Amino acid sequence: MPGGKSNLWKDGAAHEAAVSLLPASAASNPFNDHGIPSYSTADLARLSELAEDEFLERLQAIRDKKAFICDMDGVVYHGSVLLPGVKEFVSWLKKENKKFLFLTNNSAPTPKELSEKLRRMGLDVSEEHFFTSAMSTANFLKSQRPKGGSCYVIGEPGLTYALYEAGFSMDSEKPDYVVVGEGTSHNFEKITKACNLVLNGAKLISTNPDTNGNSSHGMVPGCGAFVATIELATGKKAFTCGKPTSLMMRFAQQLLGTDKNETCIVGDRMDTDILAGTFAMIDPVLVMSGVTNISNLFDDAYRPFLVLNGIGEVAGFRGHLEEAAAREAAAAAAAGGAGSNGSASN
Repeated sequence: MPGGKSNLWKDGAAHEAAVSLLPASAASNPFNDHGIPSYSTADLARLSELAEDEFLERLQAIRDKKAFICDMDGVVYHGSVLLPGVKEFVSWLKKENKKFLFLTNNSAPTPKELSEKLRRMGLDVSEEHFFTSAMSTANFLKSQRPKGGSCYVIGEPGLTYALYEAGFSMDSEKPDYVVVGEGTSHNFEKITKACNLVLNGAKLISTNPDTNGNSSHGMVPGCGAFVATIELATGKKAFTCGKPTSLMMRFAQQLLGTDKNETCIVGDRMDTDILAGTFAMIDPVLVMSGVTNISNLFDDAYRPFLVLNGIGEVAGFRGHLEEAAAREAAAAAAAGGAGSNGSASN
């Protein structure tokens, strides 16, 4: 059933159903040397639950957008490795005079640090094109207290810097807010201090809800895990400023100067990027180069506007599609060879 939908997408065995609808060559080994899938256009249409012509129409609609909000880890890079098609995508953005922001829930780095990280990977993106959950948090607090206030911060310098820039001072005795972000130095003493400050009236703020993240050593607890500890201990609920809240998306749109119909978000996570786009009514594009894979793509009630192999395909980068075509051609040749051998033996 090429190009169409199937009731199989709706049953409880989404993984098996999806695999059954893809060619055997794609289902068995869709990944290239970079760990990125290389599904064909027809496969991507099926994963998007679209007919192929509708998939291509939506892809063109995305290319016609004036502004792009892009996640970073799993979309632009894996660790310190730039993903295929990213350079082509950024070049296309600049050539076509598109507005763009690289958005991250990580509150630790500053825009300058993120710009320098990409430069080390061979990509030139200036500081004004980055927006972090620390900046979203600072913007929110400034909207609540335009004249400034005080914070007790559990997090990295990037978070503290953003709060200073918004007019907030640091106070460990009687702050207006307890603000929690990512960090490698969180400990029992800091968490206990935060709990008591919250019980004494400070408002609890979470830069983002991510409960875990990745490092070179494996999984690490995220901001949401530490915030949950404080919430459970105090009985107070944190206000969250990062994805998937529409608040962060709204701040990003303000920076871009575009409305929701002119903007799209590209990300690799259903639970943050795609959900953020859904909440903000911004067309969300899922790339299969990061966290989401065929086994969890159909777990949620909400759906991406489009599913692509990687972000470069927005700009017409065909590397993944050419790999898919070569793989399918090889599989067809092998099948033909097996058929010929079988006929000769009879």
